[in-house]
Amino acid sequence: MSEALHYHFDVDGANFSNAGRASVETKKLLRQIGVPAETIRRIAVAMYEGEINMVIHAHGGDADVYITEDKILIQLRDEGPGIRSVEEAMKEGFSTAPENIRALGFGAGMGLPNMKRYSDDMHIDTKVGVGTTIELWYNL
Repeated sequence: MSEALHYHFDVDGANFSNAGRASVETKKLLRQIGVPAETIRRIAVAMYEGEINMVIHAHGGDADVYITEDKILIQLRDEGPGIRSVEEAMKEGFSTAPENIRALGFGAGMGLPNMKRYSDDMHIDTKVGVGTTIELWYNL
């Protein structure tokens, strides 16, 4: 992606109240450069889901946003436990979140399905014990 705008965000894994900060900041940036509202909404939903997953499962990570004339790429990376079965994790309602997280209203098993639903293309690279990188692509 040549001549892309690039924004980087750290996702704090110790703090649910900061989860979603990257998606909120990205929304503001995308509004400023004139990205269509519907695209911004889809990106915000998918990024938020990714941030929550990083807080719940990986103790944080980082998010990078690359913007070109015709595409937006969101890369979400963590060094968490990895995803044991992507196929299973993509099923709506499947969750490995512990009970204390579910009691807070998180971990309903919609994170990855919503990320897929609200992106034009999604790629997951995960290795158990090493971490996960998710790429979300959007056409402009």
